[in-house]
Parts: sequence; structure tokens; C-alpha cells
Amino acid sequence: MTSYEAKVRALSQALRTADGDVRLAKSTSNLFRDRRRDAGRRLDVSGMNEVLAVDSARQLVTVEGMTTYEKLADACLAKQCMPLVVPQLKSITIGGAVSGIGIESSSFRNGLPHESVLDLDVLLPDGEVVHCTPDNEHADLFFGIPNSYGTLGYVLKLTARTQPVKPFVALEHRRFGDFDEYFAAVGETCRSDVDFVDGTIFDVNEMYLTTGRFVEHAPYASDYTWLKIYYRSIRERREDFLGVRDYLWRWDTDWFWCSKNLYVQNLPMRLLLGRRRLNSITYQKVMRWNTRVGLTASLNRLVDRRTESVIQDVDIPIENAAAFARFFCEEIGIRPVWTCPIGGHDPARHYPLYPLGGGGLFVNFGFWDVVPNPDKHPPGHFNRLVEDKVSELGGIKSLYSDSYYDEDTFWSLYDGEAYFALKRRYDPGGRLRNLYEKCVLRQ
Repeated sequence: MTSYEAKVRALSQALRTADGDVRLAKSTSNLFRDRRRDAGRRLDVSGMNEVLAVDSARQLVTVEGMTTYEKLADACLAKQCMPLVVPQLKSITIGGAVSGIGIESSSFRNGLPHESVLDLDVLLPDGEVVHCTPDNEHADLFFGIPNSYGTLGYVLKLTARTQPVKPFVALEHRRFGDFDEYFAAVGETCRSDVDFVDGTIFDVNEMYLTTGRFVEHAPYASDYTWLKIYYRSIRERREDFLGVRDYLWRWDTDWFWCSKNLYVQNLPMRLLLGRRRLNSITYQKVMRWNTRVGLTASLNRLVDRRTESVIQDVDIPIENAAAFARFFCEEIGIRPVWTCPIGGHDPARHYPLYPLGGGGLFVNFGFWDVVPNPDKHPPGHFNRLVEDKVSELGGIKSLYSDSYYDEDTFWSLYDGEAYFALKRRYDPGGRLRNLYEKCVLRQ
């Protein structure tokens, strides 16, 4: 811990002496909302990226907040275990998944990444570091960090639970042609003894429920890290086998299916790029370069093509999931759509900034594309349709991308009363932007 403590002292001193607003300097980001270029001094937290201890006997891991899940998962897999939830992309950091919202196919049983956390070290805006547990004097911050997006403080270190793994994951892809049957099967499957559950909607009459089970042995192990594409295999195979590490990163090679926008789902491009460049980190760099230079925007203006980016993850109670799926296919039209059930919540734990209504089973819908806008609707038209429907159906959406809520609506959804109580205690000087300013106004 000596190295960790030295890094903490340096960060604390840097924050105490920084002028004005502060934001994190990170080598990767999975946020899809741009902030002003001048939005504060950057605090270099890149060194907080070590796995400090993996205790496979007690099924615990202690890790610094800027550690990527790729590095964290590899350290755990070396001890035949894994974090309870490993979000889909290698570049996601554990601190980001806890202060934001992460999810994956083990979430039907294990909830979201923050629900497996046992304690946190948090760097407050004034440079103080506090240790937070569910039952100490900083319990309010422990439960308030999830979905705070660094507006209350920064996660420096945490301890979280892990689970044992086996060498392989056996997959089964079941096809459905009706949303009601599909989500009924999702609910039933979540009550079974499988280890992983997620799904893919390709069309209104073509959707697949994918389950995974840990197994000691497999007749073969498919490889979707280069020439073959995982999401296409869902339609082509009834069963499949993957090594456990390849299963965790099955979506990363093609950023789910979004790599098609960079033309890398074509065989010549995959041969040219090679295995090492086919990953979410490469695609993020290209996307952020395009945002800076405005190439796509310029081409769209040249041909008078109007589009709207609709990049969102929303969580809907399972009893309303079919209604949301129908709405989405009719009004938004993006295909495919990822679905992932969320359950396993501890009723004794309440996270006020991301309440999942009473702890029942929810279904996450992930959709990431642009929607044609030939009728020249005002900016945010399709995203607002999604936000309104999510609220109508008793759901909640993640805040990593664009949001269009007015301020009163936003705070009614994300518990403004609890948030500002935390803000008064842990950032009384208002040194960090508040959640609405950061996630909606993008300051």
C-alpha cells in the first residue's frame, strides 16, 4: 500500500493547489457527451491503475479506481476468479463503472458493478480523502457515489467481491419472434441456474436470448478477436463455446456492432488492421478525432443529410420491456439492440442517484447509432422521445451520453434532494460541477 499512499498524497496536494474547476485527465473515456474544451484544470489520475490484491480464498479484490477492467479481469483470472460484473469494453475503468453505471450479462444475478463494492476511498474536491463503507460515518457518500460521475469526488481505491470461474463458457442462442414471449423467457431464465444472460434484438420478429454456463471442458473454443464477428454468430449458431477471457470481451472486438460505422467489419479491413487494432480503444480514438475535426458533420452538411445521434442505455422494469421494445422499433428504428436483465439487488442497500424502483428485475436496452432526420426535427427530438417513454414506463437511463431533461424533471428522476445534501456536505464550495451541469449542460 506504500505506493498507493504516496500517489494519494500527491493527488491530494495537486487538488488542493489547483485553481478553479477540476476534471480528470484519463487516457480513455466511455462518455458520449462532449464537454467544453476549457472545462477546468485536468487532474492526472492515470497512475491510479494498479490491482493491489486478489484474495481468491475470500473472493475479494482491492484495486485502484483508474484500473481498466481488462487489467483487473486478467489479474483476477490468473487466480481463477472474476469481478461479479465485468462491463463489456476493455477500456472501462472500475472507478468509472462505479461512479457511472456499468452492466453485463452476469447482472441478472449480481446487479450493477457498484452493488458488489464493499468499501471506497474517495478524493473530495478540497483534497481530503475519506474512507467510505455502508455503515461508517461516510455511508451517505458510499451510497451516493454511484451515478454521481465525479461530481462529488473521485474513487481512488475500492474493495469488491469476486466469484470463481471455470476455463470455458458454453453459450446457447434461442430465437424468438414475439416480444411478449421473449421477455417472458428472459424472466424465466433469470430464475434458472445459468451464469450469464443477455440478448439481441435484430428485428420485431427476430430476437435471441443468449445464456452462458461455466464449464470445465469444451469441444472447441471459437475465436471472435479477429476475422470472425461475434454478433453475427448469434444468428448462425444454436450453441457455441468460448474461453472465459474471450467470453468477457466478446463484444469489445467490434464495439458490439458499431465497428460497422468504421467499415472494419469487411474482411480486407480486418486483415489490414490485424487483431491488435480491432478493439473499443481504437474505435474511441477514431470517434474522438472525428468529433474534433468534424469530418462526418461536414460531409452531412455537404449532402444536406440530417441525422441525430441516439446513443443510450436505459433500464426498464421487465413487465414493461415489451412495450418499450415495440415503441423503440416503431419510433426510433435502430437495429440491432442489446438487452441485458438486471437483478440480484440487496433490498437493504439504496443508491439514491440511481434507484431501480423497489429492486425488481429490470431490462437494460442498449442502442448506439444515428437516426435519419429528413423532417428536420429540432436537435434532441429522438432522444427526448426515448426519455419520455422511459419515464412513462417507470424506467431510468444512464447519463454517459446526451441528455435533454429540463432541470426540474432531471432532479425528480435522480433524487435532487439526496444529491444536494451530499453536495453540501462533501463539496460545500461547489468546486465540482453538479450532476445536471455536467450531464445535461455538458459543462
